[in-house]
Amino acid sequence: MSVLFSILPIVLLFVLMLGFKMAGHKSALITLIVTILIALFLPNQFDFAPEGYEQSGVWWAVLEGFLKATFPILIIILMAIYSYNVLLKSGDIEIIKRQFTSLSDDKGVTVLLLVWGFGGLLEGMAGFGTAVAIPAAILISLGFKPGFSALVSLIANSVPTGFGAVGVPVTTLANEVSASGVATQEEILDISSKVVVQLSPLMIILPFIILFLTDSSKKALGKNIVLALLVGIVSLVVQFTSARYLGAETPAIFGSIASIFVIILYAKLFTKSGKKVEEEKVSTKANLRAWSVYFFILLFIVLSGPLVPSINGFLKSTLVSKVHLPIYPEGKFFTFGWISNAGLMLFLGSVIGGLIQGLSVKTLLTVLAETVVNLRKTVVTILSLVAIASVMGYSGMILVIASALAAATGAYYPLFAPLIGAIGTFVTGSDTSSNILFGKLQANVATQIGYPDPNWLAAANTAGATGGKIISPQSIAIATASCGMEGEDGKILASALPYAVGYIVLAGLMVYFSVGVI
Repeated sequence: MSVLFSILPIVLLFVLMLGFKMAGHKSALITLIVTILIALFLPNQFDFAPEGYEQSGVWWAVLEGFLKATFPILIIILMAIYSYNVLLKSGDIEIIKRQFTSLSDDKGVTVLLLVWGFGGLLEGMAGFGTAVAIPAAILISLGFKPGFSALVSLIANSVPTGFGAVGVPVTTLANEVSASGVATQEEILDISSKVVVQLSPLMIILPFIILFLTDSSKKALGKNIVLALLVGIVSLVVQFTSARYLGAETPAIFGSIASIFVIILYAKLFTKSGKKVEEEKVSTKANLRAWSVYFFILLFIVLSGPLVPSINGFLKSTLVSKVHLPIYPEGKFFTFGWISNAGLMLFLGSVIGGLIQGLSVKTLLTVLAETVVNLRKTVVTILSLVAIASVMGYSGMILVIASALAAATGAYYPLFAPLIGAIGTFVTGSDTSSNILFGKLQANVATQIGYPDPNWLAAANTAGATGGKIISPQSIAIATASCGMEGEDGKILASALPYAVGYIVLAGLMVYFSVGVI
C-alpha cells in the first residue's frame, strides 16, 4: 500500500494530462492537493514516514517547494522568455532569422544548429530551462510549427543536462556518493567520463531523430545519417575528453561549440545557401546589434561561472539570503544568491542588448510586465510541480518508489538504474535534484548486490535523469510557455513520451552491458 500511495501523484499527473487532456496548471494544482493529503495522513499509517517526519512539516515542505520554484527556476524561465520578447519588440529577431535561413536551404541543418548546438551551449552555461525556451521561441519565429518546435527542443535538451549549468548535476552527484561528502577531482573525473560513455549512443541517435522529425523523406535519409554521425561522433569525442581530463564543468559547453562548428562546416560544404533576401545587405554593425542580447547573456554567464573563480566566488558570497525551515536539520538552509543566479545574467543581457537595439527603459519594463502576465499559468504550474517534489521527498514517497524498484529487480537492477534517475527528474524537474535524491541510493544498492563499480551505477542515475528531462512536467511547462501553447501540456507530453521511453531503455542497456568499459 505504501508503494501504491507513493506512486499515486505521478500516475495522477499522467492521467490528468494525457487521459483527461487537462491543462498543465490545473493538472499540477490538483496533483499537489492530492499529494498534500497523502503526505498528511498516510506515511504514519502505512509506516513509510522517514525519521523526523511530522504532519505540520508537510506545509513547510510546500513552502520549500514554492521557494525553490521561485528562486531560481521561475526567475530564469521568465527572463529567458523576456530575452526573446525584447528581440521581438526591437524587431532585430528578423536579422537573426535571416542569418539562420541564409546559412542553408536545408531545414534540418537550421533546426539541429538551434536546438542541439545553440541549445546545448545554453544548457551547458545556464541550464534551468533556457535551452528549451530560447531555441523553441526562435524556431517558431522562423516559421516552424509550435508543437514541432517544442518537441525537438525537449529531445535536444536531454544529453547536455547531465553537465548543464556548468556541471552542477554531476558535481553534486560526485559529492553525494563520495565517502568524505566532498568529492576529489579524480572522483569527479571518473563519474563524469562514465556518464559520457553511458550516453554515447544517444549522442548520435538524438541528432538523427531531430533531423528525421524535420525531414522524414527518403531523399533526406542519407544526409540525415551522415550529419548525425558527424555531429554525434564529434560531440562524443569532445565531451569524453573534457569529462575525463577537465571535469564536469565543460563537456556540454565544449561539445556544443564543437557541434556548432561541424554543422556550419557541413552546411557550407554540402548544402546550398539559403534563399537570398531581396533587401539591402545587412551590415556587420546591424548583425552585432541583433545578437547583442544573446552575446551579453553568454558573456555574463561565463564571467559569473566557475570558469572565472574570482568573480564566481565574490558573487556567491555576496547578497546571499539564507532561510532555515523547521523541517531542516541544524545547519541546513535554503540559500539563494541575488547576484549569482543565471536569472540575473539573463535579465542584464536582455536589458543591455535591448538598449543597444534602441529600446527605451520604459519599453523594456513594459515588455517585462507583459512577459510576467502572459506566463501566469506557467507560474502556477511550476510552483505546484516543485512543491509536489518537496512534499514527496519530505514524506518519504520518493524513496519508497526507488527502494521498491531496487528490491523487485535484484541482479537485473543495473537495467533499471537509469529509470530511477528518470523518475527523480520527472518528479523534481531537475537532474541535480534527482542526483541528490537517488545518487547515494544507487551506490548503496551497488554494494548490496555485489556490483563491481558503485560509481558506474551512480553515473547511471544521471544518464537516466537526462532522459526523464524530456518529459518532466516542468520542462513541458517551459516549452508550452515558449511556444504559445499554454494549456496543451498533455499534447506535448504525449508526443515526447515515446522518445523518453526509448532513451531510458537504451540508457539501461548501456549501463547493464557496458560496465567495465572504463
